[in-house]
Amino acid sequence: GPAGKVMLMPEEDPATDYIMVATGTGIAPYRGFIRRLFVENTPAAAAYKGQAWLFLGVANSDALLYDDEFQEAAKKGLRIDYALSREQENKKGGKMYIQDKVEEYADEVFEKLENGAHIYFCGLKGMMPGI
Repeated sequence: GPAGKVMLMPEEDPATDYIMVATGTGIAPYRGFIRRLFVENTPAAAAYKGQAWLFLGVANSDALLYDDEFQEAAKKGLRIDYALSREQENKKGGKMYIQDKVEEYADEVFEKLENGAHIYFCGLKGMMPGI
């Protein structure tokens, strides 16, 4: 999004599911978003009843930025799925990119979207055609 802008969480329905899709350093905006939901003592965190689901695509496991924080948030309800393009294979035997990881859960993702989930994308715009 635009530099210097705040990423706002929808407040209409605290049971809304959030699906976050990131590539590489596109994870940075989600760090604050996830902290507000799972770490900080905020009204948003107290009210939130939905599922927050993070998809992150990077080359390998040593490139997982903020992983320790996300693992702690996972203990409080964050769902995480990683696409590690140099370490995992997709169902066709190729590299596992973010669009492949999302595709693995396509039925569940679309069901959530049909039920009002919000989906966010941050990172390389090159991922969008695959998604």
